[in-house]
Amino acid sequence: MAHDVSEITARYTYGTWRPQKGWKPVHVKRAEGCYYWDASGKRFLDLSSQLVCSNLGHQNEAVTEAICKQARELAFIGPAHTCDVRAEVVLKLLEVVPKGLDKFFFATSGTEANEAAIKIARQYTGKHKIIARYTSYHGSTAGSIAATGDFRRWFVEPSGKIDGVLHAPEVNCYKCPMGHSYPSCGIACADYVSYMIDHDEDVAAVIMEPIVGTNGVLIPPPEYLPKIAEQCKKRGVLLIMDEVMTGWGRTGKWFACEHYGVTPDILTTAKGITNAASPLGVAVTTRQIADFFEENFFPHGHTYEAHPLTLAPVIAAIDEYRRLDLLNRSTVMGEYLGGKLRALKEKHACIGDVRGIGLFWALDLVKNRTTKEPFNTPQDKYAKRPMVIDGVVAEMNKRGVSVMGWVSHLVIAPPLIVTEEQIDEAVAALDAALEVADGKVAA
Repeated sequence: MAHDVSEITARYTYGTWRPQKGWKPVHVKRAEGCYYWDASGKRFLDLSSQLVCSNLGHQNEAVTEAICKQARELAFIGPAHTCDVRAEVVLKLLEVVPKGLDKFFFATSGTEANEAAIKIARQYTGKHKIIARYTSYHGSTAGSIAATGDFRRWFVEPSGKIDGVLHAPEVNCYKCPMGHSYPSCGIACADYVSYMIDHDEDVAAVIMEPIVGTNGVLIPPPEYLPKIAEQCKKRGVLLIMDEVMTGWGRTGKWFACEHYGVTPDILTTAKGITNAASPLGVAVTTRQIADFFEENFFPHGHTYEAHPLTLAPVIAAIDEYRRLDLLNRSTVMGEYLGGKLRALKEKHACIGDVRGIGLFWALDLVKNRTTKEPFNTPQDKYAKRPMVIDGVVAEMNKRGVSVMGWVSHLVIAPPLIVTEEQIDEAVAALDAALEVADGKVAA
């Protein structure tokens, strides 16, 4: 192509969550497995599965063929109708979602799935307020951005106040927002959520990522989620689990809530459900909630709900997760990756914490290990100040490894098909790139 695709893209389309000046997106020509190639032919190892969504690797043949087959048979029919793939996908999903969840709303993103969940909870309970957590991301539309706790919410305030969302402290045992230490804390962060509910009679639901994703792969202690679930049930408040990023084998289970023996009232998911080959989000509820809407108005819908082309790859994707034994592989390869990352901590003064489960890991980069002071803050990011994490990411890109950096941590989540050799390749690049941050550690 004679045109500069990156230049045209930057000039005439918006780059998300960033100032537009200086944006020059990588022009990707093809992708396969754990790699993608830019227009110059340079190969990149995808260490974050794009946005933690290409779990099966790029261009999975079975998934791609499912979309092509559906396009030839029935590319679109409105959601007031049904078709074969809609029923087939439901039956397939019932094989893998937590038992007790069995009625689905199909959207086109995790954002929209969360939007649906919030509306369902408010209608079902007759209450309005939603409790979320400060270090969270739930999407970019009105309700989901209000529930989001991180700085991306700030740009649309006061929507959070208008939409009736309250924020609670997150669970972060590395850097507890309440100043406690586990296990002597008694899981005070969970008790605080109960305190909020007890002092507000208008709480419809609590929404949370079982393991916080973009904001740092924050893994709760084993008692946390069961305690939250028990407290919600006791108080008649619904529990919504946002498994957009943590679902589909990423943590070694179909869904992360399974690690904790918790089944929420509503589960939302997206990303890996189609291997990101089509834009599908899902909200699935209990039968008790479903029964409520037998006689009550269901207050949600849109043109592309249950779109056949978004549903088509789900069956193929689930079959591929099983055929390739990827839930088990996520656990085994995650232990290998975790060992490599912990070894880096011994070598690099900039690494404050290494945490992860399955093939879902984060490296916290800090200016000072003793105080746990990060190199940068969200305020630095939106104020366009230089970000140390960006320097690390850029150095890795030079070495042919793509990774997600966010404020002051790296999210390391390769496709579940990753090999030991590819992990070694990525860790070698990371080892070299961390020298950028080591040079800025406080003396």
